[in-house]
Amino acid sequence: MEWLKRVLSHLPHPVRWALTMILGVAIIIAGLIMIVTPGPGLLVIFIGLSILALELEWARELNKQGLQGLEKLVAKIKSVFKRKPRE
Repeated sequence: MEWLKRVLSHLPHPVRWALTMILGVAIIIAGLIMIVTPGPGLLVIFIGLSILALELEWARELNKQGLQGLEKLVAKIKSVFKRKPRE
């Protein structure tokens, strides 16, 4: 996302805002379609939300909560597959 942020930072604010909204919403819609069709729907929705988070505070907060939930899920999965020491 940093490269997109750098590219958009050179544009005037109204143009940057419009491009971010169009791109983010289009990707979220594609993710919603992928939920009912084969494809990585949740991942695409998360990417679209990350793009919207470049300009919108509520998307930034939702993105942060999603990352925290993902970290908890990964920690739980790691604990399940963690090797137990042999006695």
